[in-house]
Amino acid sequence: MRVSSRGDVDPFIVMDVMTRARELEAEGRRIIHMEVGQPGTPAPKGAREALKSALESEALGYSVTLGLPALRARIAALYGEWYDLDLNPDRVVVTTGSSAGFLLSFASLFDAGARVGIGAPGYPSYRQLLKAMDLEPVILQTTPEARYQPRPDDLRGQGLQGLMIASPGNPSGTMLSRTALSDLMGAAADEGISLISDEIYHGLHYEDRAVSALEISDETYVINSFSKYFSMTGWRVGWMVVPEAHVRRVERLAQHMFICAPTASQVAALGALDCHEELQANVAVYARNRQLLLEHLPQAGFTRIAPPDGGFYVYADVRDLTQDSRVFAREILEQAGVAVTPGLDFDATRGAGTLRFSYAGATEDLEEAMQRLKTFMAKRPVVV
Repeated sequence: MRVSSRGDVDPFIVMDVMTRARELEAEGRRIIHMEVGQPGTPAPKGAREALKSALESEALGYSVTLGLPALRARIAALYGEWYDLDLNPDRVVVTTGSSAGFLLSFASLFDAGARVGIGAPGYPSYRQLLKAMDLEPVILQTTPEARYQPRPDDLRGQGLQGLMIASPGNPSGTMLSRTALSDLMGAAADEGISLISDEIYHGLHYEDRAVSALEISDETYVINSFSKYFSMTGWRVGWMVVPEAHVRRVERLAQHMFICAPTASQVAALGALDCHEELQANVAVYARNRQLLLEHLPQAGFTRIAPPDGGFYVYADVRDLTQDSRVFAREILEQAGVAVTPGLDFDATRGAGTLRFSYAGATEDLEEAMQRLKTFMAKRPVVV
Protein backbone atom coordinates (compact mmCIF):
# COMPACT_ATOMS: atom_id res chain seq x y z
CA MET A 1 0.00 0.00 0.00
CA ARG A 2 1.30 3.45 -0.85
CA VAL A 3 2.11 5.70 2.08
CA SER A 4 2.73 9.41 2.56
CA SER A 5 6.13 10.86 3.35
CA ARG A 6 4.40 12.80 6.14
CA GLY A 7 4.82 9.76 8.35
CA ASP A 8 8.58 9.81 7.88
CA VAL A 9 9.22 11.71 11.09
CA ASP A 10 11.72 10.92 13.80
CA PRO A 11 10.64 8.99 16.91
CA PHE A 12 10.20 10.78 20.22
CA ILE A 13 13.18 9.31 22.07
CA VAL A 14 11.83 10.14 25.51
CA MET A 15 8.94 7.77 24.85
CA ASP A 16 11.44 4.98 24.16
CA VAL A 17 13.10 5.77 27.50
CA MET A 18 9.73 5.59 29.20
CA THR A 19 8.96 2.25 27.56
CA ARG A 20 12.22 0.73 28.80
CA ALA A 21 11.63 2.16 32.26
CA ARG A 22 8.20 0.49 32.36
CA GLU A 23 9.78 -2.81 31.30
CA LEU A 24 12.24 -2.60 34.18
CA GLU A 25 9.42 -1.80 36.57
CA ALA A 26 7.54 -4.86 35.31
CA GLU A 27 10.62 -6.87 36.29
CA GLY A 28 10.34 -5.54 39.85
CA ARG A 29 12.82 -2.65 39.65
CA ARG A 30 12.02 0.68 41.30
CA ILE A 31 12.61 3.37 38.67
CA ILE A 32 12.60 7.07 39.46
CA HIS A 33 11.11 8.98 36.53
CA MET A 34 12.92 12.16 35.54
CA GLU A 35 12.39 11.70 31.82
CA VAL A 36 8.86 12.98 31.23
CA GLY A 37 7.52 16.51 31.49
CA GLN A 38 4.47 15.49 33.48
CA PRO A 39 3.40 16.79 36.89
CA GLY A 40 3.25 14.15 39.57
CA THR A 41 0.10 15.80 40.97
CA PRO A 42 -3.46 15.07 39.80
CA ALA A 43 -5.86 17.58 38.29
CA PRO A 44 -6.92 20.13 40.91
CA LYS A 45 -9.77 19.18 43.21
CA GLY A 46 -11.99 21.86 41.71
CA ALA A 47 -11.53 20.35 38.26
CA ARG A 48 -12.46 16.89 39.43
CA GLU A 49 -15.45 18.14 41.38
CA ALA A 50 -16.71 20.16 38.40
CA LEU A 51 -16.60 17.10 36.17
CA LYS A 52 -18.20 14.89 38.80
CA SER A 53 -21.13 17.28 39.00
CA ALA A 54 -21.44 17.55 35.22
CA LEU A 55 -21.45 13.79 34.80
CA GLU A 56 -24.55 13.60 36.97
CA SER A 57 -26.47 16.35 35.19
CA GLU A 58 -25.21 16.88 31.63
CA ALA A 59 -24.93 14.84 28.43
CA LEU A 60 -21.43 16.27 27.71
CA GLY A 61 -21.92 16.13 23.95
CA TYR A 62 -20.11 18.33 21.44
CA SER A 63 -19.37 21.89 22.47
CA VAL A 64 -19.17 24.64 19.87
CA THR A 65 -15.88 24.44 18.03
CA LEU A 66 -14.30 27.48 19.68
CA GLY A 67 -15.00 26.03 23.12
CA LEU A 68 -17.46 26.47 25.97
CA PRO A 69 -18.27 30.21 26.22
CA ALA A 70 -17.81 30.17 30.00
CA LEU A 71 -14.36 28.61 29.63
CA ARG A 72 -13.29 31.10 26.96
CA ALA A 73 -14.42 33.98 29.16
CA ARG A 74 -12.58 32.58 32.19
CA ILE A 75 -9.38 32.08 30.19
CA ALA A 76 -9.62 35.69 29.00
CA ALA A 77 -9.98 36.78 32.63
CA LEU A 78 -6.80 34.86 33.46
CA TYR A 79 -4.87 37.25 31.21
CA GLY A 80 -6.06 40.08 33.42
CA GLU A 81 -4.93 38.24 36.55
CA TRP A 82 -1.54 37.17 35.22
CA TYR A 83 -0.57 39.97 32.83
CA ASP A 84 -2.99 42.85 33.52
CA LEU A 85 -4.40 42.49 30.00
CA ASP A 86 -7.99 43.17 28.95
CA LEU A 87 -8.42 40.26 26.53
CA ASN A 88 -11.50 39.83 24.36
CA PRO A 89 -12.83 36.29 25.00
CA ASP A 90 -13.75 36.09 21.31
CA ARG A 91 -10.02 35.70 20.58
CA VAL A 92 -9.73 32.54 22.69
CA VAL A 93 -9.91 29.16 20.93
CA VAL A 94 -10.11 26.07 23.15
CA THR A 95 -8.06 23.21 21.69
CA THR A 96 -7.36 19.51 22.19
CA GLY A 97 -4.16 20.17 24.12
CA SER A 98 -1.42 22.46 22.89
CA SER A 99 -0.63 19.96 20.11
CA ALA A 100 -3.87 20.90 18.34
CA GLY A 101 -2.89 24.52 18.79
CA PHE A 102 0.37 23.90 16.94
CA LEU A 103 -1.43 22.17 14.07
CA LEU A 104 -4.06 24.89 13.79
CA SER A 105 -1.41 27.62 13.91
CA PHE A 106 0.71 26.03 11.20
CA ALA A 107 -2.32 25.38 9.00
CA SER A 108 -3.70 28.89 9.45
CA LEU A 109 -0.47 30.82 8.95
CA PHE A 110 1.66 28.93 6.43
CA ASP A 111 1.40 27.42 2.98
CA ALA A 112 3.35 24.28 2.01
CA GLY A 113 7.07 24.96 1.75
CA ALA A 114 7.09 27.90 4.17
CA ARG A 115 10.25 28.24 6.25
CA VAL A 116 9.58 28.36 10.00
CA GLY A 117 12.35 29.07 12.47
CA ILE A 118 12.64 27.08 15.69
CA GLY A 119 15.37 27.33 18.29
CA ALA A 120 17.59 24.41 19.18
CA PRO A 121 17.44 22.98 21.74
CA GLY A 122 13.66 22.94 21.52
CA TYR A 123 10.56 20.81 21.81
CA PRO A 124 10.96 18.06 19.16
CA SER A 125 7.34 17.97 18.05
CA TYR A 126 7.66 21.47 16.56
CA ARG A 127 10.12 20.12 14.03
CA GLN A 128 8.27 16.89 13.31
CA LEU A 129 4.83 18.50 12.93
CA LEU A 130 6.24 21.13 10.58
CA LYS A 131 7.77 18.38 8.44
CA ALA A 132 4.55 16.36 8.46
CA MET A 133 2.67 19.43 7.19
CA ASP A 134 5.10 20.00 4.28
CA LEU A 135 6.68 23.00 5.98
CA GLU A 136 10.42 23.52 6.34
CA PRO A 137 11.75 23.77 9.88
CA VAL A 138 14.76 26.07 10.00
CA ILE A 139 16.92 25.28 13.02
CA LEU A 140 18.27 28.32 14.85
CA GLN A 141 21.21 27.16 16.96
CA THR A 142 21.00 29.00 20.27
CA THR A 143 23.74 29.33 22.86
CA PRO A 144 24.07 29.11 26.66
CA GLU A 145 25.15 32.77 26.58
CA ALA A 146 21.75 33.62 25.01
CA ARG A 147 20.04 31.39 27.60
CA TYR A 148 19.15 28.93 24.81
CA GLN A 149 16.76 31.47 23.25
CA PRO A 150 16.80 32.93 19.70
CA ARG A 151 18.14 36.45 19.19
CA PRO A 152 17.07 39.03 16.58
CA ASP A 153 20.23 38.47 14.53
CA ASP A 154 19.29 34.79 14.17
CA LEU A 155 16.29 35.76 12.03
CA ARG A 156 17.97 37.94 9.47
CA GLY A 157 18.75 36.52 6.05
CA GLN A 158 16.98 33.23 6.74
CA GLY A 159 13.99 33.82 4.45
CA LEU A 160 11.61 32.88 7.25
CA GLN A 161 7.84 33.09 7.02
CA GLY A 162 7.35 32.04 10.63
CA LEU A 163 9.04 31.79 14.02
CA MET A 164 8.13 29.50 16.92
CA ILE A 165 9.34 30.54 20.37
CA ALA A 166 8.87 29.10 23.87
CA SER A 167 9.50 30.95 27.14
CA PRO A 168 10.01 29.15 29.48
CA GLY A 169 11.57 26.77 27.00
CA ASN A 170 11.67 23.01 26.85
CA PRO A 171 14.23 21.52 27.60
CA SER A 172 16.09 24.53 28.99
CA GLY A 173 13.52 26.16 31.26
CA THR A 174 15.02 29.53 30.32
CA MET A 175 12.89 32.60 29.67
CA LEU A 176 13.02 35.68 27.48
CA SER A 177 12.99 38.92 29.45
CA ARG A 178 10.49 41.59 28.43
CA THR A 179 13.24 43.47 26.59
CA ALA A 180 14.56 40.36 24.83
CA LEU A 181 11.06 39.26 23.82
CA SER A 182 10.19 42.74 22.58
CA ASP A 183 13.38 42.94 20.53
CA LEU A 184 12.78 39.49 19.05
CA MET A 185 9.18 40.24 18.15
CA GLY A 186 10.21 43.58 16.63
CA ALA A 187 12.82 41.87 14.47
CA ALA A 188 10.24 39.29 13.37
CA ALA A 189 7.78 42.03 12.44
CA ASP A 190 10.47 43.88 10.47
CA GLU A 191 11.16 40.69 8.49
CA GLY A 192 7.45 39.97 7.88
CA ILE A 193 7.65 36.83 10.04
CA SER A 194 4.51 35.44 11.69
CA LEU A 195 5.27 34.64 15.32
CA ILE A 196 3.83 31.82 17.45
CA SER A 197 4.54 31.91 21.18
CA ASP A 198 4.32 28.64 23.11
CA GLU A 199 3.49 29.65 26.68
CA ILE A 200 2.48 26.29 28.15
CA TYR A 201 4.92 26.62 31.08
CA HIS A 202 3.57 29.99 32.17
CA GLY A 203 2.68 29.96 35.85
CA LEU A 204 5.76 27.83 36.51
CA HIS A 205 8.42 30.43 37.23
CA TYR A 206 10.58 30.94 40.30
CA GLU A 207 11.94 34.50 40.30
CA ASP A 208 10.79 36.91 37.58
CA ARG A 209 7.42 36.01 36.06
CA ALA A 210 7.09 34.93 32.44
CA VAL A 211 6.13 37.63 29.92
CA SER A 212 3.37 36.86 27.43
CA ALA A 213 3.84 37.82 23.81
CA LEU A 214 0.39 39.43 24.06
CA GLU A 215 1.93 42.05 26.36
CA ILE A 216 4.06 43.16 23.41
CA SER A 217 1.68 42.84 20.47
CA ASP A 218 -1.74 41.49 19.48
CA GLU A 219 -0.30 40.40 16.13
CA THR A 220 0.83 37.01 17.34
CA TYR A 221 -0.53 33.54 18.01
CA VAL A 222 -0.22 32.41 21.63
CA ILE A 223 -0.62 28.76 22.63
CA ASN A 224 -1.16 27.51 26.15
CA SER A 225 -2.36 24.35 27.85
CA PHE A 226 -3.86 22.97 31.03
CA SER A 227 -1.20 20.23 31.03
CA LYS A 228 1.64 21.78 33.00
CA TYR A 229 0.70 24.46 35.56
CA PHE A 230 -2.80 23.00 35.92
CA SER A 231 -1.57 19.35 36.17
CA MET A 232 -3.97 18.06 33.50
CA THR A 233 -1.75 16.29 30.95
CA GLY A 234 -4.06 13.39 30.14
CA TRP A 235 -7.15 15.56 29.87
CA ARG A 236 -5.92 16.94 26.53
CA VAL A 237 -7.24 20.48 26.72
CA GLY A 238 -5.50 23.75 25.92
CA TRP A 239 -6.14 27.06 24.22
CA MET A 240 -4.95 29.57 21.66
CA VAL A 241 -5.23 33.34 21.52
CA VAL A 242 -5.23 34.72 17.97
CA PRO A 243 -5.79 38.14 16.40
CA GLU A 244 -9.48 38.95 16.01
CA ALA A 245 -9.19 38.83 12.20
CA HIS A 246 -7.94 35.22 12.43
CA VAL A 247 -10.59 33.72 14.69
CA ARG A 248 -12.93 32.61 11.91
CA ARG A 249 -10.18 31.01 9.81
CA VAL A 250 -8.92 29.05 12.82
CA GLU A 251 -12.49 28.08 13.67
CA ARG A 252 -13.09 26.71 10.16
CA LEU A 253 -9.93 24.60 10.34
CA ALA A 254 -10.82 23.33 13.82
CA GLN A 255 -14.33 22.38 12.72
CA HIS A 256 -12.92 19.91 10.23
CA MET A 257 -9.82 18.78 12.13
CA PHE A 258 -11.23 18.31 15.63
CA ILE A 259 -14.92 19.40 15.81
CA CYS A 260 -14.20 20.53 19.38
CA ALA A 261 -12.00 19.82 22.37
CA PRO A 262 -13.37 17.10 24.69
CA THR A 263 -16.32 18.64 26.51
CA ALA A 264 -15.65 16.75 29.72
CA SER A 265 -12.12 18.13 29.78
CA GLN A 266 -13.39 21.64 29.13
CA VAL A 267 -15.72 21.37 32.13
CA ALA A 268 -12.82 20.23 34.30
CA ALA A 269 -10.58 22.99 32.94
CA LEU A 270 -13.13 25.62 33.91
CA GLY A 271 -13.08 24.26 37.44
CA ALA A 272 -9.28 24.23 37.51
CA LEU A 273 -9.01 27.95 36.79
CA ASP A 274 -10.21 28.83 40.28
CA CYS A 275 -7.84 26.49 42.17
CA HIS A 276 -5.11 29.07 42.70
CA GLU A 277 -4.09 28.02 46.22
CA GLU A 278 -3.69 24.35 45.32
CA LEU A 279 -1.80 25.14 42.12
CA GLN A 280 0.57 27.54 43.85
CA ALA A 281 1.33 24.82 46.39
CA ASN A 282 2.43 22.64 43.45
CA VAL A 283 4.70 25.46 42.23
CA ALA A 284 6.28 25.64 45.68
CA VAL A 285 7.15 21.93 45.39
CA TYR A 286 8.72 22.49 41.97
CA ALA A 287 10.72 25.39 43.38
CA ARG A 288 12.12 23.13 46.11
CA ASN A 289 12.85 20.43 43.56
CA ARG A 290 14.61 22.91 41.30
CA GLN A 291 16.87 24.00 44.13
CA LEU A 292 17.54 20.38 45.03
CA LEU A 293 18.77 19.58 41.51
CA LEU A 294 20.80 22.77 41.16
CA GLU A 295 22.60 21.83 44.37
CA HIS A 296 23.06 18.08 43.89
CA LEU A 297 23.54 17.56 40.15
CA PRO A 298 26.92 19.38 40.21
CA GLN A 299 27.92 17.22 43.18
CA ALA A 300 27.16 14.17 41.06
CA GLY A 301 29.33 15.51 38.23
CA PHE A 302 26.79 17.37 36.07
CA THR A 303 28.41 20.78 36.31
CA ARG A 304 27.50 22.46 33.00
CA ILE A 305 23.97 23.70 33.62
CA ALA A 306 22.01 26.76 32.53
CA PRO A 307 19.83 27.35 35.63
CA PRO A 308 16.17 27.24 34.61
CA ASP A 309 13.93 30.27 35.13
CA GLY A 310 10.69 28.30 34.79
CA GLY A 311 9.13 25.02 33.79
CA PHE A 312 10.41 21.90 35.52
CA TYR A 313 13.56 20.84 33.66
CA VAL A 314 17.31 21.15 34.05
CA TYR A 315 19.28 20.90 30.79
CA ALA A 316 22.87 19.75 31.23
CA ASP A 317 25.82 19.82 28.86
CA VAL A 318 27.49 16.42 29.38
CA ARG A 319 30.12 16.49 26.63
CA ASP A 320 32.75 16.13 29.34
CA LEU A 321 31.09 12.86 30.35
CA THR A 322 29.97 11.20 27.09
CA GLN A 323 29.90 11.43 23.32
CA ASP A 324 26.53 9.65 23.12
CA SER A 325 23.73 10.88 25.37
CA ARG A 326 21.43 8.05 24.29
CA VAL A 327 23.89 5.42 25.52
CA PHE A 328 24.63 7.47 28.65
CA ALA A 329 20.92 7.78 29.50
CA ARG A 330 20.55 4.03 29.00
CA GLU A 331 23.43 3.38 31.41
CA ILE A 332 21.87 5.66 34.02
CA LEU A 333 18.52 3.91 33.64
CA GLU A 334 19.86 0.36 33.74
CA GLN A 335 22.47 0.84 36.46
CA ALA A 336 21.06 3.63 38.64
CA GLY A 337 17.37 3.12 38.05
CA VAL A 338 16.85 6.76 37.11
CA ALA A 339 15.14 7.61 33.82
CA VAL A 340 16.44 10.77 32.10
CA THR A 341 16.08 12.10 28.56
CA PRO A 342 18.89 12.20 25.96
CA GLY A 343 19.30 15.63 24.40
CA LEU A 344 18.96 14.22 20.88
CA ASP A 345 15.22 14.78 21.14
CA PHE A 346 15.78 18.51 21.45
CA ASP A 347 18.85 19.21 19.31
CA ALA A 348 19.79 16.84 16.49
CA THR A 349 23.17 18.54 16.03
CA ARG A 350 24.42 18.90 19.60
CA GLY A 351 22.05 16.68 21.57
CA ALA A 352 24.50 13.79 21.74
CA GLY A 353 26.22 15.85 24.41
CA THR A 354 23.24 16.86 26.56
CA LEU A 355 20.69 15.40 28.98
CA ARG A 356 17.38 16.72 30.32
CA PHE A 357 16.34 16.10 33.93
CA SER A 358 12.70 16.66 34.89
CA TYR A 359 11.98 17.75 38.46
CA ALA A 360 8.19 17.50 38.21
CA GLY A 361 8.00 14.49 40.54
CA ALA A 362 7.81 14.10 44.30
CA THR A 363 10.63 15.71 46.29
CA GLU A 364 11.47 12.51 48.18
CA ASP A 365 11.82 10.61 44.89
CA LEU A 366 14.18 13.26 43.54
CA GLU A 367 16.25 13.16 46.73
CA GLU A 368 16.69 9.44 46.20
CA ALA A 369 17.48 10.00 42.51
CA MET A 370 20.27 12.43 43.42
CA GLN A 371 21.84 9.86 45.76
CA ARG A 372 21.58 7.17 43.08
CA LEU A 373 23.21 9.46 40.52
CA LYS A 374 26.06 10.29 42.87
CA THR A 375 26.69 6.59 43.51
CA PHE A 376 26.50 5.75 39.80
CA MET A 377 28.82 8.58 38.76
CA ALA A 378 31.36 7.75 41.49
CA LYS A 379 31.73 4.23 40.07
CA ARG A 380 31.66 5.24 36.40
CA PRO A 381 35.03 5.31 34.57
CA VAL A 382 36.31 8.78 33.75
CA VAL A 383 35.78 9.72 30.09
CA VAL A 384 38.98 10.97 28.46
